[in-house]
Amino acid sequence: MAQITAALVKELRERTGAGMMDCKKALTAVEGDMDKAIDFLREKGLAAAAKKAGRIAAEGVVGYCLSEDGKTGTIVEVNCETDFVAKTDNFKELVSKIAAHIVATKPADIDALLASEIEGQTVADLVTASIAKIGEKINVRRFALYEAPEGLVAAYIHGGGKIGVLVEMKGGSAELGKDIAMQVAAANPSYLERTQVPAAELEHEKEVLAEQAKNEGKPEKIIEKMVMGRINKYYKEVCLVDQDFVKDPEQTISKLLKANNAEVLAFARFQLGEGIEKKQEDFAAEVMSQIKG
Repeated sequence: MAQITAALVKELRERTGAGMMDCKKALTAVEGDMDKAIDFLREKGLAAAAKKAGRIAAEGVVGYCLSEDGKTGTIVEVNCETDFVAKTDNFKELVSKIAAHIVATKPADIDALLASEIEGQTVADLVTASIAKIGEKINVRRFALYEAPEGLVAAYIHGGGKIGVLVEMKGGSAELGKDIAMQVAAANPSYLERTQVPAAELEHEKEVLAEQAKNEGKPEKIIEKMVMGRINKYYKEVCLVDQDFVKDPEQTISKLLKANNAEVLAFARFQLGEGIEKKQEDFAAEVMSQIKG
């Protein structure tokens, strides 16, 4: 019987996409024969994941989990191929399990998350097993994790997982935290406050605004004042604390926080599938190519 080495397990895993423990069991069962091990995994339905590796997974869910004391929280984006699968109980359960695991173990990044142990297997192996079970490519794309020892972490999920927001606060209440998270979801600020806006971006905006004023025929002597006025409007668009509160436009987020003796330290906003290039299906071209073939 051939020795079941780590290199052998790694090779089988790369060739089939099956989980590490499944590969080890398969090699043991067939006494180290690679070809038989591949057949073994295919027969068990565990090698199906490899065939799905090239597919685009742009659907899915942004899920969340908060600790019982409200001081630790996460949002995580897990992608699949179709909205149909994203709405199934099996997929939602997978996302919830991964989110709870993130809060419990606090991994440093995606690689650390995938390598961490959950229910006797790695998260990567759990995902691979889910691919075989569900029948679509699944990808744990990203997560944000906040801890707030002097305050709380709040989360808000919109549209059944299409948008997820996580907010880290100092002071405040759970209700205020949810309001701020909803604000981020609705108004989509790029930065927390003005000091975070990169100088290059600000200068570019000023140049654009100055050119706009010139094109409007405004005199040079008032263009600078106009630009400063419009920059303040720009800040209200991109900076959270400068925005008008969506529930009460009469006050800004800054005033709302001050009235509640609270401070937002950080926020993260995930929109499902943003930045993923979705495959464009051209069914007419596909049919035509089959006819010509």
